[in-house]
Amino acid sequence: MSAITAQTRTVLERFPAGHPRGPWPADEYTAAQRAQGTDARVFMDIATDQFLVVTDP
Repeated sequence: MSAITAQTRTVLERFPAGHPRGPWPADEYTAAQRAQGTDARVFMDIATDQFLVVTDP
């Protein structure tokens, strides 16, 4: 039997997936956050059609 644990993430910023530059704005924002020491990552939220920049608490 396996245990499922929910992991809480903080959404730092949201970017529309339909942006003409695609995920680049989210990637650029993530790079800026990492340069400041924040361990940020980009995820695609299919339900809202957005790229989310998130960090683990």
